[in-house]
Amino acid sequence: MNTANLQLEGLYLAIAAINNALVEKGILTRDEVGLALRRAEQTALGDYRNESLSGAEQDAVAFAPRLLFLANNSAADGQTPAFSELAKLVGQTKPPHPDRL
Repeated sequence: MNTANLQLEGLYLAIAAINNALVEKGILTRDEVGLALRRAEQTALGDYRNESLSGAEQDAVAFAPRLLFLANNSAADGQTPAFSELAKLVGQTKPPHPDRL
């Protein structure tokens, strides 16, 4: 596996832990974190370049906010899934692309 991918996995898990700490300290609610992540996903997907990106490339752009959103929801249930489980959930829960309907 590419070392950069492993570094990104660690970064995503670190950001998820920070998000959870913000919620636990009462700085943000879990819903506020979720809303911010959904907005990040929409911003990424609404980027001007997306007209030239394939569906797979758009999924790649949206992967981080989607994974962090799922991690945020899992933390609400008191769970801390492994990165591989979160990545699997991203693939299972992503919305279909309009060109694939």
